[in-house]
Amino acid sequence: MLVAAAACPCPPLLVPEVAAGAAPELDAVRAACTDALGVLAAARPDLLVVVGPDAGTSDYPAGTPGSFRRFGVDLDVRLGDGGDGDGVAGRELPYGLAVGAWLLGRTGWAGAPVEGRGVGESLAPDACLEEGRLLAGRADRVALLVMGDGSACRTLKAPGYLDERAAPFDAEIARVLGTADAAALRALDAGLARELKVSGRAPWQVLAGASEGAAGLSGALLHEDAPYGVGYMVATWS
Repeated sequence: MLVAAAACPCPPLLVPEVAAGAAPELDAVRAACTDALGVLAAARPDLLVVVGPDAGTSDYPAGTPGSFRRFGVDLDVRLGDGGDGDGVAGRELPYGLAVGAWLLGRTGWAGAPVEGRGVGESLAPDACLEEGRLLAGRADRVALLVMGDGSACRTLKAPGYLDERAAPFDAEIARVLGTADAAALRALDAGLARELKVSGRAPWQVLAGASEGAAGLSGALLHEDAPYGVGYMVATWS
């Protein structure tokens, strides 16, 4: 059963070595992510699953390596402790899960075993909900670290250029995540999310599925901003 969740953005720029001279611009986001992970630890889960965008839908066991070399930085990470240290031979974490692994390493996570689940960005809402239900049943007390960004169309210089629908979309996501409104997450428009280049849509809908049957979840919005024209939200459910 789901006992807690944290939603965090997953831009590689969250890693100071990747951001380089611009690193201080995301200090507030990093601080909020640290606070969110504290909420997960306080829930004393038996299992933590990091969920994030991927090319397809795949499991990543404890010990799976990740790297930020594709972003010009000689920095490696691993997903949690344990495992054989190699994960699945020949596979690396997708970027979102790599950022999640970096956050866990940065905060010294030791609260529970860690696994990863990548979900395809085109995965249909019903399939995302089923993914969440399955994850919630993996242990008596499951926590999710849900990695994903909002729209990438908030400004003229944003990766997806300016789209007037982007700010209202992100405002609604901030409201939904901050109030643990699972019904609204289930109803997210996957087509609009795709047009706005939202990487968090599928992971958030996995969270919605995982929350089914979890009574008494309340939400808190810890941070919301769009420093590079991309929506970054940090929230907790507990």
